[in-house]
Amino acid sequence: MSTGAVAAGAPSGARSWVPGYLAAAVIWGCSFAFIAVGLRALTPVQVATARQVLGALTLLALCLVLRVPLPRGRRTWGHLVVVGLLLNAAPGLLFAVGQQTVSSVIAGIINAMTPLATLAVILAAYPEERPTRRRVLGLLLGFAGVAVVIGVWRGLGEGRWLGVLACLAAITCYGLALPYSRRYLTSSGQRPLSLVTGQVVVAGTLMLPVLALTGVTPRGPVTVDVVLAVVALGSLGTGVAYALNYRVIAIAGPGTAATVTYITPVVATVVGVAFLGERLHWNEPVGALVILLGVALGQGVRGLRLRRPVPLGTVPGIPVGTSASTPGTVVASPPGPGDRAPSR
Repeated sequence: MSTGAVAAGAPSGARSWVPGYLAAAVIWGCSFAFIAVGLRALTPVQVATARQVLGALTLLALCLVLRVPLPRGRRTWGHLVVVGLLLNAAPGLLFAVGQQTVSSVIAGIINAMTPLATLAVILAAYPEERPTRRRVLGLLLGFAGVAVVIGVWRGLGEGRWLGVLACLAAITCYGLALPYSRRYLTSSGQRPLSLVTGQVVVAGTLMLPVLALTGVTPRGPVTVDVVLAVVALGSLGTGVAYALNYRVIAIAGPGTAATVTYITPVVATVVGVAFLGERLHWNEPVGALVILLGVALGQGVRGLRLRRPVPLGTVPGIPVGTSASTPGTVVASPPGPGDRAPSR
């Protein structure tokens, strides 16, 4: 199919990627609620480990069906260890730790700051990326939004502060890892689906010794709800949603895929309030709007551009975990905690 044909058939092209785009946004937005339900019976380490292992199994099955080989070369796997630690294992655990004392709504809103955390690191690590007035204002607005979300004027107990700091540490991991992946994995010549599968496999492998050291015995009764939440967290959030995101990238481009940033915190809020009975204070949606405004200023909002469809797992020239169109743009951001495509 020619590029012109795709442009001419934009409406049908949009119909082909919009359902997957919305499904990925819903899955990633629900991830915070899945974590909250999992924590009713499991420890943060158990939730994080199950998530990565189930995600790895799902992605391995997808690679098998699509006949996409795993990454090749020691150097590539060495970089995947760093990326798997910083984009999956560590933030997945930190969000689970944080959600012991903060609601899924607040965690979802803080996660929306991931593009700004990435931008801050890129501005520091890449001299060619200039700290323009727009970018600096975006960063300032983002941090101000977090302050509004957590209601700093009311004061926070020690436990809640630790939860907020754990969530902020998680997005800091994303901010460190996404530029790293951009530098060392973008030009590796490996297929994106292959890389993300290797990355999640590494993350699951890294979490297993931690699980062995901290214990495998649940801290409460493992109900059907807990099992379903953890399975959905891993298989959908760290598996299926990646495949859906790749389809969006292939058809509409990474800039469009990155706009999922604006939907996932909304989903997290609705699900947390409607299904978990969490209270929504006025400052939380107001702070979320301030954060999203900061994201829009910091990374820019690109218009919809349909591109020539390519087979899943063969999207060329797209940095692992970042948008090819805007430095520091998180393609799947924010996927649920511990999920970054291809990858937050």
